[in-house]
Amino acid sequence: MLRILYNFFIISLESGIRIASLWNPKARLWVNGRKGWVKQIKEKIDTWGVISSPTIWMHCASLGEFEQGRPLLDQLRTANPHIRVVISFFSPSGYEIRKNYAGADLVVYLPADRPDNVRKFLDLVSPTLVLWIRYEFWHNYLREIKKRNISLLLVSALFRENHIFFRSFGGFWRDTLKCFTHVFVQNEDAADLLKEIGFERNVTVSGDTRFDRVSEIAGAFQPVTGMETFCRGRQVLVAGSTWREDEEELVHYVRVNKQTAFIIAPHEVDAENIHDIQKLFPGSVKYSEFRNNPEATAAHVLVIDNIGMLSRLYRYADITYVGGGFGDDGLHNILEAAVYDKPVLFGPVHQKHYEAVEMIEAGGAFGVKNALELEAALNRLFANREELQAAGNAAGQYVRVNKGATEKIMDYIERNRLCTS
Repeated sequence: MLRILYNFFIISLESGIRIASLWNPKARLWVNGRKGWVKQIKEKIDTWGVISSPTIWMHCASLGEFEQGRPLLDQLRTANPHIRVVISFFSPSGYEIRKNYAGADLVVYLPADRPDNVRKFLDLVSPTLVLWIRYEFWHNYLREIKKRNISLLLVSALFRENHIFFRSFGGFWRDTLKCFTHVFVQNEDAADLLKEIGFERNVTVSGDTRFDRVSEIAGAFQPVTGMETFCRGRQVLVAGSTWREDEEELVHYVRVNKQTAFIIAPHEVDAENIHDIQKLFPGSVKYSEFRNNPEATAAHVLVIDNIGMLSRLYRYADITYVGGGFGDDGLHNILEAAVYDKPVLFGPVHQKHYEAVEMIEAGGAFGVKNALELEAALNRLFANREELQAAGNAAGQYVRVNKGATEKIMDYIERNRLCTS
């Protein structure tokens, strides 16, 4: 009965997105990207010729999960150069940015979780090993993967006691969890929760692969055109992944501190949002205009109007601010900033992010409740270089001591020979 209700929910979800696509650009991408998916996948796979190599399929909800799974995928490629790699995304924000990712043989939208779609997809891709990154528990996919006896790993999972798996009525979802061959969780708390519902034997506390990924990015740093010129001789605040709530908290400080260089990289970079941000910060300049003639601008606010640059921008900061902490969705990735030994500030909605709580305890991050607290923290750190440096060192050290999740998962895969046909 519950499976029937679940399948009805999937059909309703798909129908709702199709209706929303009439006016919503993201929903339109979601729908159009899945049109003719069987033909698209078949044509691509046909170009591979006779498939004798193992196929690794990694599913990611969106871009953040892709970055979380990428260190593992890269190491699998290095250790097993003969494998085929398939990456699927649920969200357009992941697929549209990484659809041409050179490290994969095939990048696709995940077809809706209907039983007929699932069987067709698995028949076409025929994976040897499936990596499910962090979350998104599509029941029909997971059930069919288990039915076909395909190794299925949940990577960098994080559970909280209010999740449906741990409720009295969560039996259907506990059965879904049983589909995984092995679960790699980020911390002991998650492992303890799984133990309470009978999941213990196939659970490993590996840590979070994001620590490995941000360390890789920092190690391969490449300068951003014009940024040295913009920052030269000024103290610098880089505000990344901001939403309107974050930007409004920064407005007064930015306007009264014209001697400081502010780099704002919003979460949404569509033309309308960039226009609204420039209205909020009069005299600001867009990066697309600035990069062609860096010496010509006298602005002290630079608005980044592209995607993919943020992780490098944090290196130019004295202090970083990471957005999402003043909104309902919660905090974005603070590790991208901390890896460069930079203190990190963010809003009050961060309690669900254990790394934020732990980094505050370590002295490398600061949570603020409003604009007044934000300004006070910025003034204190900018005025006290020793405190600023100590906070930055604490942030960087927190990242360094938490690396290593990828190696633990790779060890399991190699010991169990999961990359063999």
